[in-house]
This record gives sequence, C-alpha cells and structure tokens, in this order.
Amino acid sequence: MTRAVACGGARLPLGRGLLARICLVTAALLVAPVFVHAAEKGVEQSSDLHFLVIKQGDAKPVRNASVVLHQLDKGGRQRSDGLELKTDNQGKASVDGIAYGKWRVQVIAHGLQTYGEDYDVKQPAMEFTIELKPPKHQISIY
Repeated sequence: MTRAVACGGARLPLGRGLLARICLVTAALLVAPVFVHAAEKGVEQSSDLHFLVIKQGDAKPVRNASVVLHQLDKGGRQRSDGLELKTDNQGKASVDGIAYGKWRVQVIAHGLQTYGEDYDVKQPAMEFTIELKPPKHQISIY
C-alpha cells in the first residue's frame, strides 16, 4: 500500500515528496491572502454618539431639536443617505453603531440658528454639547 496526497483532484504518491510539497505550498499561497485580508479589515469599528443641545447664554436644554447626521466621503461630500434624531425634554439625543469616519452634524431647532459642523468619529463613544444661538436681527432694504 502506498500513501498518497490529494492535490487538486489528483492523488500524488508521497514518494514524490517534492511534488506533494509544491501542491501544499501552492494551496497555502492561494488561501493565505483571504485570511490576511480578513485580518487587515477586521471588524468595522463603530461609535456611540451622545448629543446635548442647549441654548447659548442660559444653557437651557432645547427639546425636539433635529440632529441630522450625514457620513462624508473621502472628498468631503456628504452621502445621500442620512440619519435624523430628535432631542428629548433634557435636550439629549443618542445613536449607537455609527461607523468610524467623517460625519457632518447639523442641528435645527425652531427659533434658533441652525448649527453645522464636520466631525471625525474615531472613538468608541463620543459626547457633543452643541450651543444654539438666537437668530440674528435681519435688515431689509424694503
């Protein structure tokens, strides 16, 4: 009885050690990039974001404000999909599982100036305190 190694559907006798080794090394080289890519990519990291929206001056919480999140691409352009949160009675809003990267945060509340800023999300949990300013007086020429 002779021992044999299967390689790509063919059975190679162990007596041909060089050919068996070549087959095993070739198989390892074909599979290795898959494992290396999976290890480099890893699990996509995400963050939990917590917002506190207050009025500038008296620091009172702003309830029912819209907190709009848009992920930015590498060129700084916002993607078409977005996420909208509403603040509670304490002016707080939270979201979990936001992917690491650049995000545009906009806060809109009735009777206050709209806020907008780009942030780099790169920590497991981040907290933001956003102060909304009162509207500026408008001057009309009419």
